Amino acid sequence: MGSSGLPRSGLELAARAALASRSAGRLRLRAQAVDAPAAAELGTGIRSDFPVLDQRVNGRPLVYFDNAATSQKPLAVLEAMEGYYRTTNSNVHRGVHALSARATAMYEAARDRVAAFVGAGESREVVFTRNASEAMNLVAYSWGMSNLREGDEIIISTAEHHSNIVPWQIVAKKTGARLRAVTLTKDTEELDMQHFRELLSDHTKLVSLFHVSNTLGAVSPVEDIAEMAHKVGARVLLDCCQSVPNRPVDVQDLGADWIVASGHKMCGPTGCGFLWGRYDVLEEMTPFMGGGEMIEDVFISHSTYAPPPARFEAGTPAIAEAIGLGAACDYLSGLGMHRVHAYEQDLGAYLYDRLKSVGKVRIYGPPPSVPRSRASLCAFNVEGLHASDVAALLDQQGVAVRSGHHCTQPLHQYLDVPASARASLYIYNTRHEVDMFIDALGDSIKFFTDLNF
Repeated sequence: MGSSGLPRSGLELAARAALASRSAGRLRLRAQAVDAPAAAELGTGIRSDFPVLDQRVNGRPLVYFDNAATSQKPLAVLEAMEGYYRTTNSNVHRGVHALSARATAMYEAARDRVAAFVGAGESREVVFTRNASEAMNLVAYSWGMSNLREGDEIIISTAEHHSNIVPWQIVAKKTGARLRAVTLTKDTEELDMQHFRELLSDHTKLVSLFHVSNTLGAVSPVEDIAEMAHKVGARVLLDCCQSVPNRPVDVQDLGADWIVASGHKMCGPTGCGFLWGRYDVLEEMTPFMGGGEMIEDVFISHSTYAPPPARFEAGTPAIAEAIGLGAACDYLSGLGMHRVHAYEQDLGAYLYDRLKSVGKVRIYGPPPSVPRSRASLCAFNVEGLHASDVAALLDQQGVAVRSGHHCTQPLHQYLDVPASARASLYIYNTRHEVDMFIDALGDSIKFFTDLNF
């Protein structure tokens, strides 16, 4: 019997009918046709796809520079989610009726799209989660609790997001494993690869690091890291929340065992992220949560579990959100991720140079000229001013930036600052908006300077 209570043969017939259009093996779905502008025109060419940007805040045109926290959603994503609710709303994997079969097909097609977007060998390597934090915790509890022992070591870094620190602290406390942190280079504030090599040893069982830092904008040499880690028998997990939305990411090239990403940072809805894992590694992992959907058979005394990815997707999933994430992958693929990356590199360098020209401003992380360049974001502080005050004054001028520790408190402790402001750009932002931000920042600094008199 399956989780719906129907004979498994009936479920298999329904699944075959619902999923007949899905391709097998390595899935490379053709992205929907998008009239993609040239890289240099990307921002202005697609702004009409994002209706939320066409508004005024405090009487000024909105300049949305908080994309590292969450991106805006194009009409294609909004329409895909509305279309599901209007025409198809039903639970997945559980019914033989037409709506359930159609919903199942749409949900699994979204998995196909995510798999293709990150170059997965097959769609069953993609596990839908609520967000990247849940994906990270899934690996921590499902793999970490079962495989780490006293004396084992986990390598993270000083610059990790809390979601890549706290779960490993919990696991280390329960298993006796030891957490070790890579520091940063003093000149460019990137991962100190010499220190990484010194920490790496036969005791290392897991390396879990950022691909792109959400505060420093630094890009890690993850391919080299994965190769070195595997030589000592360690698994590799990458936080790709700031890389998957902004550059081509192919998991075959990265060489990691798992990556995590958030849908809401890549034009998708909130409430849906994903874990990609090598299938042989996923097969070795026990379930993260128990309930419906993740079982094969349940008895009073014991249960047997479904193969991945179902094993890790207990209960009714975020169906509409997964469909929205699939539509986001189509949208970005239609633009072309190489074009997206080229545009953001140019725009990010422009932001860095303009911000660097402002007096009394300290930007954290490497300059754009380093070999791996940097992401299109700048965390910064203005001498003598608190980051939250700067962000509040910018908001009064219609400019949305983040302030605080950006879920990287250990990094801010390392930098010896309580907080920073962060301007983070995305595909719909423009050089003109950067100029508006710099003008608003200059006015904010002048306001506080005059106030001090």
